[in-house]
Amino acid sequence: MTFIRSILAATVLVSAHPANAQDGPAITDPPEAEAPKTSLVVLETTIGDITIALEMERAPITAANFLRYVEEGRFNGTVCYRAMHLEWGEPPNGLLQCGTQNDPKRILPPIAHEPTNETGLSHVNGALSMARFDPGTATGDFSIMIKDQVGLDAQPNAEDPGQRPGFAVFGRVVGGMDVVQEIHAAPVDPDKGEGWLKGQMLAKPVKIVKAYRAPPLD
Repeated sequence: MTFIRSILAATVLVSAHPANAQDGPAITDPPEAEAPKTSLVVLETTIGDITIALEMERAPITAANFLRYVEEGRFNGTVCYRAMHLEWGEPPNGLLQCGTQNDPKRILPPIAHEPTNETGLSHVNGALSMARFDPGTATGDFSIMIKDQVGLDAQPNAEDPGQRPGFAVFGRVVGGMDVVQEIHAAPVDPDKGEGWLKGQMLAKPVKIVKAYRAPPLD
């Protein structure tokens, strides 16, 4: 595409020259494709704000579900409670998990799974992904990637059937990634959590005071 645009730009310059004024109208670059539609949400935590762009067009089911939790106040008073730290790569590396913790008074019915091989999204640094058990069980818990975690993407050809659906990415952090990293760096309680979650639970979870929609960025 860059090569084609370079040719078009050169053609415009030649056509605009007085010696070529009779050669016909100048050729212009084709219009840029519009960016996929997003909606902005702010998570106001006790240590700072995190601004998120929800992928309303590319992951419509998952993004709309998250937005409903925001608009109905279901995230207000919840916490960021889990910090998974990976030992490989340059730290910080892992993910931060927040949300309703399956509170029956807060959660909505589970939503259909939107795999990354269909949405075109990926678990890159700052991406938001739904926490779940089996595909189609996600409700009101989500994770924020710290560094690329593309192993969580859908892998339709994986030998392990459990890896094939991956997890559903539905947004990305566009402001306050430093806040995400600060929460992720908070001490964990080695005795909290069960099974593989043990040692990943924050000793003092950080509260989401309020979640709300924000105006588009300039």
